Amino acid sequence: MDVVLREVRDTDLPVFFAHTNDPEGLRMAAFTAKDPSDQAYFEAHWARIRQNPAIIARTIVVGDDEIVGHASVYGPPEEREVTYWIGRPYWGRGAATAALKELLRLAPERPLHARAAADNLGSLQVLRKCGFVVTGQERDFANARGEEIDELLLTLHD
Repeated sequence: MDVVLREVRDTDLPVFFAHTNDPEGLRMAAFTAKDPSDQAYFEAHWARIRQNPAIIARTIVVGDDEIVGHASVYGPPEEREVTYWIGRPYWGRGAATAALKELLRLAPERPLHARAAADNLGSLQVLRKCGFVVTGQERDFANARGEEIDELLLTLHD
């Protein structure tokens, strides 16, 4: 799938909000806001992201500017981490892998880190395709599931 990463626009946020309120997407992401339906919190969160010059945040689009999701790199230089969210209609179609590969070109510093619920096989596959390797495991509380679950820590040394 051919994807393009572009700057986040105000008009992208309602699509992101819808994605982050999809029950299956929430379950897969697991480590989410306490209340994903809190639009004020969501908007404040994205305002902080967009105002921070150290964060690379991009909208993932296909075709005629159809929004697929978003991807970001954030954190201090020695702990930079990637994150992404793909809308469920695009799962399994290569959008996440293509977007992450493009994001890695925008963020050449290494190492880069990532996290995923241990049972989020799709995301783990994307990360591995892009060169990330599992470097650890933690158990933490996942808001979207209301319980502690295993989380894998991954690193890209490239």
